[in-house]
Amino acid sequence: MVEPASIEKSIRAGLDVTHLEVTGDGAHFEAVIVSPAFAGLARVRRHQLVYGALGDRMREEIHALSMKTLSPDEWAAR
Repeated sequence: MVEPASIEKSIRAGLDVTHLEVTGDGAHFEAVIVSPAFAGLARVRRHQLVYGALGDRMREEIHALSMKTLSPDEWAAR
């Protein structure tokens, strides 16, 4: 079973994040990811960056990942 902390570790290793929360039940996960790398990017490109950080885990271990991807400015404005 995949733990949320394991997903957090993978995201942090592959992406500069200023805030990260991952919750889930072992197969389905939700994440709030704040990264300066997201500034000026469309949502699809932001998600691609996260998928890149997770690599093969998205195909092999993680059934579903719902993401909110925000730049630090967007996060501060919330």
